[in-house]
Amino acid sequence: MNKLIAAVAATLFAGAAFAQAPATTAAASADTKAEAKADAKVAKADAKANEKVAKAKADEKATDAKADAKNEKTHAKAHAKAEKKIAAAEKQEKKAEADAAKK
Repeated sequence: MNKLIAAVAATLFAGAAFAQAPATTAAASADTKAEAKADAKVAKADAKANEKVAKAKADEKATDAKADAKNEKTHAKAHAKAEKKIAAAEKQEKKAEADAAKK
């Protein structure tokens, strides 16, 4: 009789232990899956943000290059115009000196 009671008690404890273990594992795996999904979302958002920053920096460099090129072109035009004015003024000065020498 004692053996029978001991066997029943052991079966109850063993059954209770096995019945609870998968529930804990399932809950833990569900939490782990949720955390993994959240981590994946955060990683994806970070990757997109980094991509946008890189694109913005590239756009900034392109814009700066265009502005520098435009500035160089404007400077060259202004320099050429100034040289023409200087040449015309020197020509006019030489003409005035030649006219003064004739008189």
